[in-house]
Amino acid sequence: MVALSAMAFSSCEKPESAADKGTSGGDSATEEVGDGWVELFNGENLDGWTASKENPESFAIKDGILVVKGARSHLFYTGDVNGGNFKDFEIKVRAKTFPSANGGVYFHTAYQDEGWPSQGYECQVNSTHKDPKKTGSLYGVKNILVLAEGQKPPKGGEHEERDAAPSTDGEWFDYHIAVKGNHIVIKVNGETTVDFTEPEGGPDTTFGGRRLSEGTFGIQAHDPESEVHYERFAVKVL
Repeated sequence: MVALSAMAFSSCEKPESAADKGTSGGDSATEEVGDGWVELFNGENLDGWTASKENPESFAIKDGILVVKGARSHLFYTGDVNGGNFKDFEIKVRAKTFPSANGGVYFHTAYQDEGWPSQGYECQVNSTHKDPKKTGSLYGVKNILVLAEGQKPPKGGEHEERDAAPSTDGEWFDYHIAVKGNHIVIKVNGETTVDFTEPEGGPDTTFGGRRLSEGTFGIQAHDPESEVHYERFAVKVL
């Protein structure tokens, strides 16, 4: 496929195992479990998650990391945390893109068998893919754009043009998404990239279904050439 606090995961040079995460230093999501944070990946398998029926093999757990690579598919949280339904929340994601990768983290969405999710918002995951909407974008609504030479801004939403994406291929980055009421804040490595209040009637966008309501989280596999890794996916219900 985002307010509230400036908390970010501690940096790390190499992925930790699920066992290591509970004892590592810094402000990690797993250390905050006692403060209401809950890790949605167990680091061993996809229990609590359901892949869409198109290309479910695009998702796999390897060495404690969620590897997303393959043809279009979406992985939805369907576990027990908060009944699998979230309205006001903060979520902390630790992700890494590879060259030309495209992906996304959805919220307020719902499971569907196939196709791009028709419900909820998408937070873009893209450092160098040809799509100019980069990491830190509230996709199609508040876009962080990196335009190629001669490329025109896409239609729909508001745009902030930059020379480079807030994320870098091959490096883990912290994605912090917060939703409270009609307010969405997105941070990348502690930097606020989106601070958006949804207007009455929803945002001005060419994408349908962009409305705050409630729902679950989804992770996007975009295409066979895209590879994105996820190390942590921790939520705090507000």
